Amino acid sequence: MNEQAQLIETHADGVTTLTMNRPDARNAMTGEMIQGLLEALPRLAQDPTVRCIVLTGAGGAFCAGGDVKGFASSGSGDGHVPSQEERTAGLRGGFEVAKMLHEFAKPTLAAIPGAAAGAGLSLALACDLRIALDTAKMTTAFAKVGLSGDYGISYFLPYLVGQAKARELLFTAPVITGQQAHEFGLVNQVADAAGYEALVSATAAQLASMPTVALGYMKGNLNAAYTGTLSQALDREAAGMARCFTTEDHKNAAQAFVEKRAPEFQGR
Repeated sequence: MNEQAQLIETHADGVTTLTMNRPDARNAMTGEMIQGLLEALPRLAQDPTVRCIVLTGAGGAFCAGGDVKGFASSGSGDGHVPSQEERTAGLRGGFEVAKMLHEFAKPTLAAIPGAAAGAGLSLALACDLRIALDTAKMTTAFAKVGLSGDYGISYFLPYLVGQAKARELLFTAPVITGQQAHEFGLVNQVADAAGYEALVSATAAQLASMPTVALGYMKGNLNAAYTGTLSQALDREAAGMARCFTTEDHKNAAQAFVEKRAPEFQGR
């Protein structure tokens, strides 16, 4: 494990943890960090030993968003000023990270030990579940630096908290605690400092122990339901169920049900 890398990847018992690693900058995003995520996520999606992804940050923060100091001093050094089209294309390529997390065919968990702001908050919202330290500070942040928002926050936030609350959180950018985020529906669970790491570990282990193929289809169905019709949802459910009936996990679970014992899922 390279402690100098801006993205640290570790594996244990079916759980892969991706740790954003710029603790001195509260893990603010850089091109290197985003490229690391763009490389890791497709590869991990194809790895059958990976059954859950945990996205977190080093040094007591999750991710403070984009590197605003870098924005202020940005420049190519050769005098070239990028066109609107060039800037848009460059940004859009990085935004694929949010899409990858949202569509990753295995459960994703954002573990938020501290600051989650701007694009950092967006990445957390792109994950399936979120656990936060009760004192973690969270904010949309964009309005306070004259930006409109990125990495899918305009897509994820309204579905979690509703349109009215989403507009409030984006327009006024208040700093809220993990406990308040839980009350708003932004995070699934919170814990104090004594229980946070144990809760994250237990939740990740539970997700990794579930029938991975079935959860992938569940996730696809839920994602499609954001904008699809009921008929489309029923079609997807039928196709997913037909596939899941053929998995070892389903067959073993059906036998365990008959034998009145707990199933042991293998992710196949």
